Amino acid sequence: MNRSNADRLARATALWQHTGRERPSFALPAGPGQESVWDYPRPPRLVLENREVVVRAGGLVLARSRRALRLLETASPPGFYLPAQDVCTDRLVPADGASHCEWKGQAAYWSVRLPGGGMLDRVAWSYPHPLAPYEALAGHFGFYPQHLDCRVDGLQVQPQPGGFYAGWITPEVVGPFKGGPGSGGW
Repeated sequence: MNRSNADRLARATALWQHTGRERPSFALPAGPGQESVWDYPRPPRLVLENREVVVRAGGLVLARSRRALRLLETASPPGFYLPAQDVCTDRLVPADGASHCEWKGQAAYWSVRLPGGGMLDRVAWSYPHPLAPYEALAGHFGFYPQHLDCRVDGLQVQPQPGGFYAGWITPEVVGPFKGGPGSGGW
């Protein structure tokens, strides 16, 4: 990692009180086979996910993969990113707006064109040119479980609280999770 990138990550990390080095007193205990989101690092870590990940929009299977990337970041349930080869990209339509993540860079948003002509607005995003060390996210799409039926090994994902974040809550992760009232500094 070059010096300027290491400096950028250090500056971004300094913005956060919790960085995964120790659990805060309000963290829920993790049971057998569970992960505490308070043990996830900041800056986040990407890991390969080999469980089957399926995203549906109504009756349409929009994505199915056993090659997803799971992004683990302190205080948030994992974000799942599916490779374009496993996504019906012909159903994705560029959406207005963008956002910037201090770790991953500039995000582009996508809407989903449904069979029969309906549209689900801004339910997916991607990082066309992710910053180091997250270059592996190029060519992958993330999906908001608030608006889609997202499943991991057949189990329906619960959405992360709040409207902005898109973490996937599965039975093996415990919080509390960033996104709800009072969690702005997490």
